[in-house]
Amino acid sequence: MTITVWLSLFSICLLGAMSPGPSLAIVAKHSLASGRVHGIAVAWSHAMGIGLYASIAIMGLSVMMEQTPLIFKGITLAGAAYLIYLGTRALRSTGGLAAKLASGEKTSIFEGMRESFLISILSPKIMLFFTALFSPFIAIANDVFDQLVIVFTPLLIDGLWYSLIATFLTNAKVINTVRAKALIIDRLSGVILILLALRVIYTI
Repeated sequence: MTITVWLSLFSICLLGAMSPGPSLAIVAKHSLASGRVHGIAVAWSHAMGIGLYASIAIMGLSVMMEQTPLIFKGITLAGAAYLIYLGTRALRSTGGLAAKLASGEKTSIFEGMRESFLISILSPKIMLFFTALFSPFIAIANDVFDQLVIVFTPLLIDGLWYSLIATFLTNAKVINTVRAKALIIDRLSGVILILLALRVIYTI
């Protein structure tokens, strides 16, 4: 793989990681409610899901989705249902940011990592990202080294980007501002997650 091709891959992965969505909401919630270490752990758990998708893409994700569309629809609906579940909890503040800050309770690292990993592997947006945009890079992967580059580039970019987000959000000034607006943030994130889920269902 040439440096030019890799830079194209890098740019696409960075833009994908930076696009706002449920992944950002999950990393933000756990970072603000439980601290920087939790936020970074959640970020890298999400990145593991991204790496898993990249690995599956190399093994023929696009072909599988074309030949068995029911699997694609099933995963898509499961992802939409999970977004609705998270959105509903945020609207009710049951386990949301406001509830965590009010009680002083920290989410366990395992719980946060599980939630972010599920978000990454059940996200229709991430699935479509890999099926639509990764095909050209997979086609020119001539050896194991190229394949490893294709897997680890999105994994590392995703982990580093959300670790940066977690670090920024756990700045003392940011946390003090968020504490005063926690309930509003829960409500907004809940609405956004549910709207994303409805959009996914509408486009199936």
